[in-house]
Amino acid sequence: MNTNPPGPITNRLDRIRRGDDPQLIARMASGWAILGNQQPDGINGCCMLLPDPVVPSINDLNERDRSAFMTDFIRLGDAVLAATGAERINYLILCNQVPELHGHAIPRFNTEDSDARRLGPFEAYDFAGARRADAEGRDAELIRQLRAELADATHPRA
Repeated sequence: MNTNPPGPITNRLDRIRRGDDPQLIARMASGWAILGNQQPDGINGCCMLLPDPVVPSINDLNERDRSAFMTDFIRLGDAVLAATGAERINYLILCNQVPELHGHAIPRFNTEDSDARRLGPFEAYDFAGARRADAEGRDAELIRQLRAELADATHPRA
């Protein structure tokens, strides 16, 4: 029996399932696409993929579920590219600070400082001090665009 309290990914999934997460973008085959809580200036559009059900790491998934998660992760990255006009996406699955599987799809832009562009996003930007996502204000149009892109994701790119 697991006596550890639920982690932040489990808590977030509980809110999503209750319909209480305005940053929800879409239900995907492997889980849920969301706009990240922190949106650092210069790389707005940071998103996450949360598996459902929650597992400690990608290694805890069977082969079929791993494949579904990674396919959804790349589809989320495609949507972020299209919605933000980013140059590329940094895909990160770390699970060091939060030992529950989650993937970060972080847009990177050619307008970033050249020193920052050479670093990983968590090294280059202050996520803890970044602005909070505003799903009903500043980020509403971005979420709408991401939803539209993911609705089209059932048709893989040629």
